Amino acid sequence: MNVFMEELNRVNNGQKIVIIMDGAGWHKSDKLIIPKNIRTIILPPYSPELNPTEKLWQYIKDHTIKNRIYKTLRELENAVCRFVRALTPEIIRSVWGVNYV
Repeated sequence: MNVFMEELNRVNNGQKIVIIMDGAGWHKSDKLIIPKNIRTIILPPYSPELNPTEKLWQYIKDHTIKNRIYKTLRELENAVCRFVRALTPEIIRSVWGVNYV
């Protein structure tokens, strides 16, 4: 998570960023180093409905793996990657159902 925070800070040139995270241990660790320009918000436990990313994962699963059988792991990986690459910001906003993105 520290590597992610460093890279996020670097590629965004120190711009102010807000990250909404679930309560995973690595999100709340005392060893987590959060750059000064990044603010984190930890969601309450057992509240996936507040996490727009959960909605996006469900959308991806519904359109790639639900009721489908792939012969190989590579086929599954390719299908998911193709689908994710085709997502547009407009699709993501509509799936998330939020207006702050």
